Amino acid sequence: MKIGEKTVVRLVYELMVDGQVADFCTEERPLEFIQGKGMLLPKFEENIAGLEPGEKFAFTLSPEEGYGVYDPERIISLPVAAFEIDGELRRDLMEVGTMLPLTDRAGNVVPGKVLEADELFVKIDVNSPMAGKTLNFSGHIVDVREASEKELAEGLERHGCGHCGGHCGDGGCGEGHCGGEGHCGGEGHCGGEGHCGGEGHCGGEGHCGEGHCGEGHCGEGHCGEGHCGGEC
Repeated sequence: MKIGEKTVVRLVYELMVDGQVADFCTEERPLEFIQGKGMLLPKFEENIAGLEPGEKFAFTLSPEEGYGVYDPERIISLPVAAFEIDGELRRDLMEVGTMLPLTDRAGNVVPGKVLEADELFVKIDVNSPMAGKTLNFSGHIVDVREASEKELAEGLERHGCGHCGGHCGDGGCGEGHCGGEGHCGGEGHCGGEGHCGGEGHCGGEGHCGEGHCGEGHCGEGHCGEGHCGGEC
């Protein structure tokens, strides 16, 4: 069967960025998704359309075809008060380099990276880590089958792979990654129990808006109910 709309695809890939391996999936933990459901970058799906199990692929996506160019205006400032949880100011969440799961006004999760903090504001970069990058994909198709009506209505029970998935559209872990169990959305970094979205750093439901945590406050004036949760 060829890859087409409403087919479940399992594939292995490697993503090279700036001459280094930025992401990959293996035969043991392939990337699995439904073609045409917007789970991956549109240009990624376009480049694998029509392929069959066993076929190889290799293509390059420009920044415009991937995660866009780097936008300085996507550097936002949140008030220090947004990091106060149960009366305690969580300075560990304000450390330079910390990744925080935020949400935009459309409800999409957007990972943000702390750039600097002072006594009043925390400056966060919400550009995708892959913004401005040229993406070089290669790999092969493992399996293709028709999606069931349940899968089309409810999605797959599991998608992504063990090493981040690296090219989801607006889902997964913001604009960046696909939510396997290794780096993004699983038990490693984003969405698990390690750094972003779990019980380690800025976990819970991490909802911060566009600029100053939505309309001005996060939840009821704090940063949520546990670790930067709440809604903005």
